[in-house]
Amino acid sequence: MRFLHTSDWHLGRRFHEADLTDAQRTFLTHVHDTAREQQVDAILVAGDIYDRAIPSLDAVRLFNDALNQLADLRLPIIMISGNHDSAHRLGVGSRLLARAGVHLRTDPATACTTPVLLDDEHGTVAIYGIPYLEPSLTRDELEADKTHQAVLTAALDRIRADLATYPTGTRSVALAHAFVADAKPCTSERDITVGGLDYVSTSAFDGLDYVALGHLHGAQTISDRIHYSGSPLAYSFSESDHTKTLTVVDLHGDSTVTLTPVPTPVPRPLACLKGTFQDLLTNPAHEHLTESWLQVTLTDPALPYEPMAKLRRRFPHTMQLLHKRPDTAQPGDRPTYTQRLEGRTDFEVACDFVKKVRGTDPTPAEHDLLRQAVEASRIHAAQEVTV
Repeated sequence: MRFLHTSDWHLGRRFHEADLTDAQRTFLTHVHDTAREQQVDAILVAGDIYDRAIPSLDAVRLFNDALNQLADLRLPIIMISGNHDSAHRLGVGSRLLARAGVHLRTDPATACTTPVLLDDEHGTVAIYGIPYLEPSLTRDELEADKTHQAVLTAALDRIRADLATYPTGTRSVALAHAFVADAKPCTSERDITVGGLDYVSTSAFDGLDYVALGHLHGAQTISDRIHYSGSPLAYSFSESDHTKTLTVVDLHGDSTVTLTPVPTPVPRPLACLKGTFQDLLTNPAHEHLTESWLQVTLTDPALPYEPMAKLRRRFPHTMQLLHKRPDTAQPGDRPTYTQRLEGRTDFEVACDFVKKVRGTDPTPAEHDLLRQAVEASRIHAAQEVTV
């Protein structure tokens, strides 16, 4: 059986000041065309359909147009909600849409025991969609501890129990939106970290033949049966080294899997450029970047006058300007506040503060309270962003 695996559309998102509506529309047409050309049996969309819980009208129109376009293929489409989506809003009309072959899995209470069943010459394939599980919101319903590992494992245990009710040899696929251990993140994914509790081990997916993952924007294979399709477009300069793709998944009769990447159309290449102001304006070696979206880091001791305006005369698509002064630190100099915070999570900073003030590390009970406080702050901030 052949699937088309995609995720992290983030409809409505911009790339800095650039409107991506046309690029996202082009990508959605590419999904339709690829599904038809590759003669897939179903389309899997592993979360983050929208970029915001309350999407813009343009984003909703894009989604509506995509569903109508994909419906022409008369293929099953299985979608889950991601951490950027509002599960309740995305799930509106799900039972009605299921009659048209669009299977939205947004409710943890029913998703784990309601597979989409497809048949080929080798038998039945059960496809389960696990919506993004926010631990603080789903732990009671799933009777699990308040960690990503615990709630996702509880959901997968329900899936394995349901799968056991089908005939021996039934193949299985699960869609999930999570941060799996050993995967490589980038800065454009919304942080779901709470003291390192965002990671989910690969063993949580034991017993499943293919796991179609979303959340991380770089396409990557975690194991021979666990794969991230990645986002179809770059949403930050941390993705400048990504090759954006869809993934064609062949699930064979013996449950082995073959993955084939299909490149997606991108509006412009991305590049990161670093150097002195004069070098960037005059060096012919940079000429090939004039049509790229650029992140420019200036290394002059002082920021020049109107640098963005002058840079854009040569590089009209400069999107981000950073300034990193030459390192003049001497041996024995104390690191600056910014240097001390670089690369550290909110939870780690909070623990360091307690140790700095008191002289000892937080106790296990205090660790738990700090995690809860950081998590509550993160959820509250995310809710304010989507209002």
